[in-house]
Parts: sequence; structure tokens; C-alpha cells
Amino acid sequence: MAAQRGADGGEPGLIWERPEPPSRPTPSPLSRDRIVAAAIELADADGLEAVSLRKVAAALDAGPMRLYRYLSTKEELLDLMGDAVYGEIPAPEPADGDWRGMLVSLAHDTRQAVLRHKWFADQLAGRPHLGPNALTHLEASLTALYGTPGLDDIDTVMLVIDAVNAYVVGALRKEISVLHAERITGMDEEQWQRATGPYISRKLATGRYPTLSKVVQDATHPNADTTFDTGLGFLLDGIAARIAR
Repeated sequence: MAAQRGADGGEPGLIWERPEPPSRPTPSPLSRDRIVAAAIELADADGLEAVSLRKVAAALDAGPMRLYRYLSTKEELLDLMGDAVYGEIPAPEPADGDWRGMLVSLAHDTRQAVLRHKWFADQLAGRPHLGPNALTHLEASLTALYGTPGLDDIDTVMLVIDAVNAYVVGALRKEISVLHAERITGMDEEQWQRATGPYISRKLATGRYPTLSKVVQDATHPNADTTFDTGLGFLLDGIAARIAR
């Protein structure tokens, strides 16, 4: 099906600029919201690979061609899904001088959204999102930081937000990868450690890995929550030192 044209009749308009078609009285009424909700449910259960227009249509008891009245491609559906998750993340409150507390809240709120929708971690790592919820969230983040002590330069504000986003994305991708491994192997972390323990013990016994041996024997191995907060604290300490120069 051909993509819809923009307002000037030229290039296809972005999904955000195209009005939703009027609803029709049918046994299975559709809307973009219903389509997106069904797609998110599929992705939450089985990952983005489980999402296709055909599967979403089946979940809605509708013919696949009906979905093309509301969107043109799977990529547009993924954009709509990502923007819906942005709508779940609370907009940052004004920092009122406490830029660090604002960024901690932003990181925690983003993490909670990703833990609800694990597929969203990969979307965060891509190109900037242009949907209305994403733009509203970015505007609130910029506004909350800009003008606070040490952050009166817009380039610095953008670099700070990018640094925090990069940390959050990296930390969450690692956390999600561990959860994914648990799901596909059927072993939680403790079971995996027991299964690999004899091999690691043999390797450490060679004496070739003294520092790694100390990690295994003496490190605290904090849980995911503590690891996330500690790493975020390291980053924010570095930002504080940089803007204090």
C-alpha cells in the first residue's frame, strides 16, 4: 500500500503529522491506540521479533489490510510503540538548583519503563525519537536543567543529558541481557553460577588470574538496583567535578 503524502502532496508525511482516519462501526473497531496497545502486549511477552502487522491484526481480530488505514509500515508501528512508552515516563520536574536529584529521578523513571518494556532499551539507543511524547519529555528535561548553577550553556546541558542517557542505555542493555539469558536458559543467576563454578574454580587455581580471583572471593557483587545506582553516582560525580571547574 502506498505511503500517504505530506500536507504539500510531496514526500510521505511522518506518522505524527497524519491524522487518524475516522472510525468505522465494525465488529472489531480499530484505532491507533488499540493497535499500539496490542503491539506492546506482544512485544512485552515475546520481544520485538514477535511484533508484525499480521500478528497485531490477529490479536485485534481484524484483517491485516485494515491496519494500513492507520499506519503504513512496521517501522511506523515501532515509532508509535516507543512514543507510547515515553508517555509512561514522568516528565522531569524543574531542578530548582538540584540538577543531580533531577537526573537521578530521570534515570530511575527511565529504568522502570524499560523493565516494564524490555524491548524499549534498544529503541533508546537509536536515533532521537520525534513523537509528541518523546519531544515533550525531552523539552521537560532540557527545561529542568537549563539555567541551574553550572548549566547555563545549552551545549553543556545537551552533553550532560546525552551522558546520562548513554549510561542508562548501557546499564539497562546489560541488565536486560541477563534477564533474557535467564529466560532462554531456564537458569537464574545463582543456578548459572553453580553450573559454571567448577570451570571457574579450575581456571583460578592456575594462578594466572590473581585479580579476578580476588573479585570472585572478596567482591560484594551487589544486586542490579545497587549496581545501577552506584554507576550512576560515579557518572554524576564526574559531571559535578566538570561543571565546577
